Amino acid sequence: MQKLAGRADEVVAGSFDLVIVGAGFAGLYMLHLARRMGFSAVVLEAAPGVGGTWFWNRYPGARCDVESMQYSYSFSDELQQEWHWSERYASQPEILDYANYVARKFDLFRDIEFNTRVLAATFQEDDCRWVISTDQGVQYRAKWCVMATGCLSAAQIPNIPGLKSFHGHVYHTGNWPHEPVSFAGQRVGVIGTGSSGIQVIPEIAMQAGHLYVFQRTPNYSVPARNRPMDAEYESSWKAEYAERRKKARAMSAGILWDQGDKSALAVSPEERLQEYERRWAAGGTGIMAAYSDLLQNADANETVAEFVRGKIRNVVERPEVADLLVPVDYPIGAKRTCADAKYFETFNRENVTLVDHRGSPIQEMSSNGITAGSEFYRLDSLVLATGFDAMTGAISKIDIVGRRGLNLKEKWLNGPNTLLGLMTAGFPNLFIVTGPGSPSVLTNMIPSIEDNVQWIADCISHISEEGADFIEATGPAEETWMGEVRKAAEGTLFVQAKSWYLGVNIPGKPAVFMPYAGGMPAYQRICEEVAADGYRGFAIGTR
Repeated sequence: MQKLAGRADEVVAGSFDLVIVGAGFAGLYMLHLARRMGFSAVVLEAAPGVGGTWFWNRYPGARCDVESMQYSYSFSDELQQEWHWSERYASQPEILDYANYVARKFDLFRDIEFNTRVLAATFQEDDCRWVISTDQGVQYRAKWCVMATGCLSAAQIPNIPGLKSFHGHVYHTGNWPHEPVSFAGQRVGVIGTGSSGIQVIPEIAMQAGHLYVFQRTPNYSVPARNRPMDAEYESSWKAEYAERRKKARAMSAGILWDQGDKSALAVSPEERLQEYERRWAAGGTGIMAAYSDLLQNADANETVAEFVRGKIRNVVERPEVADLLVPVDYPIGAKRTCADAKYFETFNRENVTLVDHRGSPIQEMSSNGITAGSEFYRLDSLVLATGFDAMTGAISKIDIVGRRGLNLKEKWLNGPNTLLGLMTAGFPNLFIVTGPGSPSVLTNMIPSIEDNVQWIADCISHISEEGADFIEATGPAEETWMGEVRKAAEGTLFVQAKSWYLGVNIPGKPAVFMPYAGGMPAYQRICEEVAADGYRGFAIGTR
């Protein structure tokens, strides 16, 4: 390694064609493609292992809500055929095993630097190179910098007065210990009833002496009906993987499911009820695909929302508890619809107490418990299922500086602006995988990752073949695209909920709907057209 002039504490690891930040599913595939194209690349990963969000989210009950036969890579048919999923919905340990299997199969580990957190990335205009600084005192130089930092990877810690004074154990679902955690006989508090909370709460309830669930906003959830993988079902997928993947990518969420083509209001109440019952019995979030307008028409949405509310009331035995668990002030699907394993049944247990955080706000923590409203709850452990600074949080933790000293955090103060979610004006040769302005979190993430990474790889190949030094999003094109993102969101019911899609879970973060809600097929078509038209909206040049 070469020492940096004037920086005795920092060394240069070397120059690469690509530096990739993050070794989740995006970073692994980007490294694989870079290698295939003959480019030198290194992946910088803060964790001691691959897997991204599936490395950190080890909490009890952590599981994917997309069927495992679809939540997987499609770029290698050999990989598709040889890997066996054990359950309909894969658990966190199995998904992590899969990520490690992929890294071994394609010999990716040798180009990954683990336990290496990226602190800064600075664009040097004189030679069109990115300089990436890490917490290991090592710098990396590269022509291309790819941010594969993930959409849900920056854990959000709530600002509770006195939290640091609590003498018990505090855990965040997004940064769970690697060693087993026992709650046997303990008084445990869980703050948050989003996706992570809905998964972890039933698991903790089976161990704890008493569990207090602090809920601010009730959530819609449907039963997952998870089960061991059916051999016949698995074989049918493996026999038709290429065809089924193609059909899935033609669907808005990138998931192959039984999509209804009628309005929920175009059928009789009896027919509608029968269809909802059928999907409820089948399990999973496919109930939201029962009719074509459930995320666009408020009256149509209310039919499925009321159906789910009725199911919650049927399950929860105490009416006063059911009243608190039933969402009434936002459409179903406007926040991420959850799939659970007896979540609502958990509130029938004698050792579980639901605390209405909205009606009785959390006041403060003390050394041995928490005060909410006028009540004090003595606790031995606290679990924060409080989610993430979604889509921008991980990137914003890095000091990224582009042309003329432009700082990305400052540029995004009023909301993240990008072109296609892939690049942002003022930051040449800096790519973002599934960034704000792409469908990302509204879709099956792995196909979205694959499509973004393939576009980036094709773009880098094109620029290199042209002999150009840089590609950069232009301001006008970026502005036009963000208008399209806003327009797509306004055509849906997503904007009617205060969700992490808008960033409202983060104090001070501007309320801007971040993902593109126009669907995966429309987005992919636009990306392909932009590339075919010589990367329309991007500036390509030499230094």
